[in-house]
Amino acid sequence: SDHMENIYGYLMKYTNLVTGWQYRFFVLNNDAGLLEYFVNEQSRHLKPRGTLQLAGAVISPSDEDSHTFTVNAASGEQYKLRATDAKERQHWVSRLQICTQHHTEAIGKNNPPLKSRSFSLASQGSANSPGVQRRPSQNAVSFFNVGHHRLPTGKRVPIMQPDHLVDVREMMSQAEGQQRDLIRSIECLPVSGHLTSLDQDLLMLKATSMATMNCLNDCFHILQLQHASQQKGSLPAGTTINWLEPKISLTNHFKNGAAQNFPAEINKPASVREEQSIAEPCQLTREPEEINSDEELEDICDDKEDDLGAVEEQRSVILHLLSQLKLGMDLTRVVLPTFILEKRSLLEMYADFMSHPDLFVAITNGSTPEERMIRFVEYYLTSFHEGRKGAIAKKPYNPIIGETFHCSWRMPKSNVATDGGGNFSAHSTSEQVTLSKDKEGQKELDYYTVKFVAEQVSHHPPVSGFYAECVERKMCVNAHVWTKSKFLGMSIGVTMIGEGLLSLLEHREEYTFSLPCAYARSILTVPWVELGGKVNINCAKTGYSASINFHTKPFYGGKLHRVTGEVKQNSTNTVVCRVQGEWNSMLEFTYSNGETKYVDLTKLSVTRKRVRPLEKQGPFESRRLWQHVTESLRDGDIDKATEHKRALEERQRNEERLRAETETPWCTKYFLKEGDGWVYHKPLWKTISAAQTQQTDTN
Repeated sequence: SDHMENIYGYLMKYTNLVTGWQYRFFVLNNDAGLLEYFVNEQSRHLKPRGTLQLAGAVISPSDEDSHTFTVNAASGEQYKLRATDAKERQHWVSRLQICTQHHTEAIGKNNPPLKSRSFSLASQGSANSPGVQRRPSQNAVSFFNVGHHRLPTGKRVPIMQPDHLVDVREMMSQAEGQQRDLIRSIECLPVSGHLTSLDQDLLMLKATSMATMNCLNDCFHILQLQHASQQKGSLPAGTTINWLEPKISLTNHFKNGAAQNFPAEINKPASVREEQSIAEPCQLTREPEEINSDEELEDICDDKEDDLGAVEEQRSVILHLLSQLKLGMDLTRVVLPTFILEKRSLLEMYADFMSHPDLFVAITNGSTPEERMIRFVEYYLTSFHEGRKGAIAKKPYNPIIGETFHCSWRMPKSNVATDGGGNFSAHSTSEQVTLSKDKEGQKELDYYTVKFVAEQVSHHPPVSGFYAECVERKMCVNAHVWTKSKFLGMSIGVTMIGEGLLSLLEHREEYTFSLPCAYARSILTVPWVELGGKVNINCAKTGYSASINFHTKPFYGGKLHRVTGEVKQNSTNTVVCRVQGEWNSMLEFTYSNGETKYVDLTKLSVTRKRVRPLEKQGPFESRRLWQHVTESLRDGDIDKATEHKRALEERQRNEERLRAETETPWCTKYFLKEGDGWVYHKPLWKTISAAQTQQTDTN
């Protein structure tokens, strides 16, 4: 009875994006089962500004901090509230949950059992059927019946009691069977005529019905966990509620290109036959190749992905794809349609993260460990903007196992910041182009060179290794990344699993770092990229570390592409630099001495990478390997691009099958497996160490 006493007090309430958080006086009326609020305590005798019925409500502490919680009413209305501290939040949440449970059980006892009936959504020959209205000559088919509950007039929806879960599971099983019948009926329709299996409305129906059943399954799963927690008192420590595993697998006919009638082998273009006939990679030379940077030319390719193009035209195919997927489904083995691809390999995308090599080389010029860590953070945060090609989210090619990419950058030493402030290059784009022209004809020009190599070292799981070095500055970076994609409804999430290591050999320092997750949002309209997650940078020798948070846009307001972070000295826990802003536009760095620096990423000069011409590249170098796919995408010929892409993938599958039959292990070319990671076969720290040893022996 003590717990059912009325409580009252001030809480902060989130109003809207403009007004934000405001203090309001709240009253929990236990007798009536109401949560009321007023402008202030003095207006308590007046009519409440707002009221929530607590019967059937869900009270949820927020994960964003220890002060916030939400009250979600059965009507759909929500209050987002914030207490002054964690103790006060717990006090309010406990009292609200007790009141909610009491009034929910009371309503459940006063309501009779629900009776179900069925009705047809698309009756045989119904004149009101949308399909009949659009196509009078087409006989409509009765697709499916849906179980429906009619509630007593004026009655509130009762909360499902535990003993009803069995009935719910049975009804959901029936609905799943009816949904499968619906899918089967649509897929059995002819591919031509008035009503076809590729009709855009029917594809949308498939996608939405699949999404509905997925959501119902997930909600039922959560209800079961809640019921179990009520029986045990609470969920065990560490318990998480995850999406259920997919129950519906991709149909075989949806594998990319399989549903299309490709020309017979004899009619295939010579380029396709060439792609399929390249010898098994392990039979080629797997000896590492030394790339002469003098053979590389400044890249003139500029494939920006700023228009929807074929994505807009192929929306029905995207709908068909969505109808086959389930929330949380791993997309690693799902072959996606060609028109959503951007015109470069994932290996080249990693190289494009190095488009500010002057900032990379400037790291080692820092005069103190603190300055070097800050410079690395500055470089790290400026790398992602140029790595994206345009605002539209498209997917780079999945590298073929054994695929490699080579390039380099040259920059005059005058472009690289020296010690004492870590200022960014002040050269404009026009000056950068002029410098590039100068160094073409003057070998004696004083410049630094950064070399880059990447290799796809594994197919399942898909792992890429990449390495970059500047010999003159005795620094290099080695990384391996496993990309794991998941379907999230109207977006796709990509987790970048792996670790990078930056070595500053002049200072004998090593910096470990990770990469953020990436999300392709709004995949049915205008897809765009968002980064999210927390990454850490650590230097064990100096004791400096950095923590960087890439914030995804919150449901309520907030900015896009926001990033925050701080650099600190671990031994004293002193913050020496804070950063905030957007990773694709403006960054603000605030240092411990009170100085502030702003970096406009849109105005930073970009150093073009240098790449060998196609005719000098090996058959497994990215641009030569994917050249026919890229050319077809540039020409807008999606069918031809799909054909070339399918030939490459088919060859990879055949080679993988042959290796499995002959028990032949895959031989990498540039990277060696060390523990759980991959390391470049000849990193700078090994070559310099060997040279020093040889010099010592000579002396």
